[in-house]
Amino acid sequence: MRIDPRDNVEVSLETGHKTALTDIKEGENIIKYGFPIGRATRDIKKGELVHTHNLKTNLEGVVEYTYTPREIKEQETDCVRTFMGYQREDGSVGIRNEVWIINTVGCVNKVAQRIAEKTGAESFAHPFGCSQLGDDFEYTQKILKGLVNHPNAAGVLVLGLGCENNNIEVFKKFVGEVSKDRVKLLCAQDSEDEIAEGIEIVKRLQKYADTFKRREIPVSRLKVGLKCGGSDAFSGITANPLVGRFSDILTSCGGSTVLTEVPEMFGAETILMERAQNKEVFDKIVRLINDFKNYFLRHNQVIYENPSPGNKAGGITTLEEKSLGCIQKGGSSAVVDVLDIGDTVVKSGLNLLNGPGNDIVATTNLTASGAHLILFTTGRGTPVGAPVPTVKISSNSRLFESKPGWIDFDAGALLSGKSLEQLSVELFDYVLSVASGERTRNEINGYKEISIFKDGIIL
Repeated sequence: MRIDPRDNVEVSLETGHKTALTDIKEGENIIKYGFPIGRATRDIKKGELVHTHNLKTNLEGVVEYTYTPREIKEQETDCVRTFMGYQREDGSVGIRNEVWIINTVGCVNKVAQRIAEKTGAESFAHPFGCSQLGDDFEYTQKILKGLVNHPNAAGVLVLGLGCENNNIEVFKKFVGEVSKDRVKLLCAQDSEDEIAEGIEIVKRLQKYADTFKRREIPVSRLKVGLKCGGSDAFSGITANPLVGRFSDILTSCGGSTVLTEVPEMFGAETILMERAQNKEVFDKIVRLINDFKNYFLRHNQVIYENPSPGNKAGGITTLEEKSLGCIQKGGSSAVVDVLDIGDTVVKSGLNLLNGPGNDIVATTNLTASGAHLILFTTGRGTPVGAPVPTVKISSNSRLFESKPGWIDFDAGALLSGKSLEQLSVELFDYVLSVASGERTRNEINGYKEISIFKDGIIL
């Protein structure tokens, strides 16, 4: 399959690997998706396999960028769509009506788990909240604050130990004003029986949650995170373009999407920069990219060695190739804002979110940003799930058929004749059904995890 008329390689629909469409000289660019994905390290004959043995990245170092915006064509979409969600007292909207237990520190993880097992509440273990310094401590507080404020949680028990630096009183000041009906606090060291007391608090929160009923909500209120993991060579051909089309439809209706995984923008970042809504957003994207490159350099790591062994086995050779496939999840609409870790989505449209590509860290960041659900594309499969519904979209039908306990939607149908427009309508309908209460595989399995970004010293 030749993806773009400008390409000098084609992709095998059986293996996902690339072969040369013509003779390619040493040093000549390899073109896929219409863009260079690296250069030949030796002469390559027509029909020869193109991969790590004869293809090398063109990327290196920090780059200077020029603001060269291009006109973005507005999508024409029928936006008279709704879903059945929950209207909260503060005006926010949720798509689930759960009670969450948020731990201020990892020392109470098992206490939270015991309370959750007895009540049916959701708890999310993590190792942090104490002995952290600087940015790391702030990342932890910001992520936990985002979870406390998430509208999918009708009620929240904030569970602390008592001696941690993110103790209840410190964290309460960081979070700010919250509803006393919705958020309850429990310090384990101050309780004679923290598990029994926690169970009683959760029961009260569940009664409060029962006061909310599903009602019709405009699709413009929906916020969707965009993520890929365990990618293969078909991810950039099927699943990611499908999610990109979904993103364009939702944002044209006034909804919000959030694209993260900054290292998987390297090599394709200028495409996003050209779509910046204005110069201010362009400057934010430049900082986002260069700050993350400097993060690599600070730790003496190679910026552009990103594709994992699984990626390479699936036919992805260079970071440019991976990134050009990855950013397709953001569709073709304008980039309206750039968020740091722990920031909340406030603008309708396509947002970029700071953070690594690591699956659990990225889904945690997306959840904390306020995403109601996450569209997670994959070519090799993964069971991982976020605290919010995590829709797994397979890039190939073989994965969909072999892992029915993991995968929710099959984008591989695009390889067997179904059109992008037809399948994007089906995906949009499915997402609205999930927003209205249909459970995803990660919810059915109880696969809900968090992982908080760390970059510094632990005492």
